[in-house]
Amino acid sequence: MYRLNEFLRTVEKPGRYLGNEYNSIHKDRALVDIRFVFGFPDVYEIGMSHLGLHILHGALNSLEYVWCERVFSPGADMESLLRKNNLKLFSLESKTALNEFDFVGITLQYEMSYTNILNMLDMGGISIFSKDRAENEPFVIFGGPCAYNAEPLADFADIVLLGEGEESLPELMELYRVFFKSGERAGTRKEFLLKVAKTIKGAYVPSLYEVSYQDGKFASIEPICDCVPKKIEKRIIKDLDHSFILKKMMVPHIDIVHSRVMLELFRGCTRGCRFCQAGIVYRPVRERSMETLVEAARALVKSTGYEEMSLTSLSSSDYSNLELLLDTLNDQFASDMLSLSLPSLRVDNFSIDMAEKIQAVRRSGLTLAPEAGTQRLRDVINKGVTKDDLIQATTKAFSNGWRNVKLYFMTGLPTETYEDLDGIVDLAHSVIEVYKKVNGMKSINNFNVTISTSVFVPKPNTPFQWVAQDTQEVMEQKQRYLKEKLRHKNITFSYHDNQLSFLEAVIARGDRRLSQVIYAAFLNGCKFDSWGEHFNYSAWLDAFEKCGIDPFAEANVAIDEDAPLPWEHLDCGVSRAFLKRELKNALEAKETVDCRQYCVGCGINKNIGEGLCG
Repeated sequence: MYRLNEFLRTVEKPGRYLGNEYNSIHKDRALVDIRFVFGFPDVYEIGMSHLGLHILHGALNSLEYVWCERVFSPGADMESLLRKNNLKLFSLESKTALNEFDFVGITLQYEMSYTNILNMLDMGGISIFSKDRAENEPFVIFGGPCAYNAEPLADFADIVLLGEGEESLPELMELYRVFFKSGERAGTRKEFLLKVAKTIKGAYVPSLYEVSYQDGKFASIEPICDCVPKKIEKRIIKDLDHSFILKKMMVPHIDIVHSRVMLELFRGCTRGCRFCQAGIVYRPVRERSMETLVEAARALVKSTGYEEMSLTSLSSSDYSNLELLLDTLNDQFASDMLSLSLPSLRVDNFSIDMAEKIQAVRRSGLTLAPEAGTQRLRDVINKGVTKDDLIQATTKAFSNGWRNVKLYFMTGLPTETYEDLDGIVDLAHSVIEVYKKVNGMKSINNFNVTISTSVFVPKPNTPFQWVAQDTQEVMEQKQRYLKEKLRHKNITFSYHDNQLSFLEAVIARGDRRLSQVIYAAFLNGCKFDSWGEHFNYSAWLDAFEKCGIDPFAEANVAIDEDAPLPWEHLDCGVSRAFLKRELKNALEAKETVDCRQYCVGCGINKNIGEGLCG
């Protein structure tokens, strides 16, 4: 179908499009009933580093009657070739055009990838708006963390799946298999979507819900019939030991962002950081057993040949048997020279013994995230760490050979003052002083502390969902202030693009009207918006103007705590009352305990049984 070999001679990274990686899955299309393509709206190197892709790809392909393939956003060079030759975007494994599949599933990981989604649909020959899709076009499914406010993409989605897909996706495949008998449709597209909304828990069909507005603001969203739920509850896998677990990973031919085995320890987080959307929507905490993890680790190492294993979770160092697991894995793979990495070390439970175990083979830099410069602001965000924690952690690390450290902070957090920014500077210099004290002045020229700051974005389903984001002018002033204050030969300072963070805030809290804005931005040529060389801020502002929406009023103005929210029909399991209580605690700089200590009443246990998250 495609003159792929001709194209591969001219594109920058042909390995992105081959699709025959080690452990890739190829089935006889004549022997499967359903063809599914998993789309990641960014380039191959980023998408193939995403654990969720590997899990859902494996879970779907474990069904004999389903063949799940993959597609990524093509690079500009490949897109140009395809469009110039009037060829459609294709799957990696079989080189099939996207519009020939039964389902196109796309993960929503980041708001600034949404124009890539429209570009992929357009290039794949699929009608961008769900209302325009013909009977023979694929069903377009969205899922992932940003699906908890799917409204900005509602006009493009046939189905949105909330929560963990290892159970809901197979159920959806079986329903499709029964409904459309061996490819001969027994009903219409609309009838199938209604069936999905009625029978699959966690499935949201936006076309079956109407939105109303009052005085230019979101007012309500209601189902168009009584046969579908007013609220869609997310799917939760209660027992991870008995759900699908990854034991094979595809091994790319080219370097990707994370070339390593990924071992998922648990899901959820009990820390309660008030800015963190993932910490809310992935509740409750569910751990995998030691036995399950060690068995999966053996299989993954054997099937991939990787020399590094990342122990992944939102707060990996909170795994209850972590030190024993590290000892076991080091013993198991000592002869393989496998190094272990823990991407989310916390300042307050940093253990040099633990750090030594994860660096037993090769030592990398140390990354810690205080998030805020002063104790007052860390209490506001419920971070639960102190300056003493940071001093003790870096003292231990420098005493045991670490030479570089990276510290992550946010700017623009609610109630932030310039005193809090000075606190970031103070922490940076304190770490330098710790290094001098441990290693003496002679080696200071070889030491570096990297201070990396992101811009706070108020996210749905967090206690800060109601607060205003700093204006761009204020963001710029704060970034300039820190840049000047952090001038030092041993400090490297980096910060996030505030225009990008502003648009992220607008889209994150947007309602269904944002679908038209995103479409207008796509028509203006916007794509790869998170890539500096592609980001076109003026094209986005033009899109808002064309659609009659003021983005500054959406991001830089607080939302009334009693106002209706466009995402509350998509139930992540945590109550509005809890989030309001946490916002009040934040404004009073009061901490809330880690709910592994005792239940703080967030509401997640109401439908799943007491005790699951502790």
